[in-house]
Amino acid sequence: MDITNATVFIPGATSGIGLGLALRLQEAGSTVVIGGRRRALLDSLAAEHGFGTVELDVTDPASITAAAATVTASYPSLDTIVTMSGIMRAEDLRSAAHQDDAVATIETNLLGTIRLIDAFLPHLLAQPASTIITVSSGLAFTPLAATPTYSATKAAVHSYTLSLRQQLIDSPVSVLELAPPAVATDLMGEGVDFGGMPLDAFLTEVVSLLSAGASPEILVENVLPLRWAERDGNQQQLITALASNRH
Repeated sequence: MDITNATVFIPGATSGIGLGLALRLQEAGSTVVIGGRRRALLDSLAAEHGFGTVELDVTDPASITAAAATVTASYPSLDTIVTMSGIMRAEDLRSAAHQDDAVATIETNLLGTIRLIDAFLPHLLAQPASTIITVSSGLAFTPLAATPTYSATKAAVHSYTLSLRQQLIDSPVSVLELAPPAVATDLMGEGVDFGGMPLDAFLTEVVSLLSAGASPEILVENVLPLRWAERDGNQQQLITALASNRH
């Protein structure tokens, strides 16, 4: 991926990592289109930063289909998508009351990713070279017990990415996976602190890795202990530590 000359669509880029990455890619020279559910916020970000925008609800298949048609028609040079949309909710598995949160998390994080890829893949396959960046998490490899469905969906995104990459091996589409560690954003709600690394530091490292051609996984240094915990034989210790260190 040439971040100095790409045309990128990032759903879920109205805040947090998504918005930060959109700004960094635009600064590097890429054309960036962002997607989100709130028209007023999209309009504000377009006015402030010059992004292309499209309304999109990744839990709604029809919304994804319509957004893909709009984006590819307006930006025929589109060559990159980043499946950034995601939610993270705490769940108490001792009570079945958590199931609504579990369903919403699966709809957004896993089915949203699958449907986005399905909607944009025909266009990307028609390009001379293109890129799909899925977004998993360090928790795909070492789960946070308080957010079990989030961790499970991110593990599923990682597995799905491996299969997608293998199926597209002889195509013009490169498949990368961004696996963030905890990052200081409002992912779990405004003011919720779970000890994440500063957003600017994370983005700087990600852009540096992308510029250097990192593949197939984009892993900042802070996520490496989680990524390789099972290999290194300390996964259970880290699971216990994550459970006890939540703020």
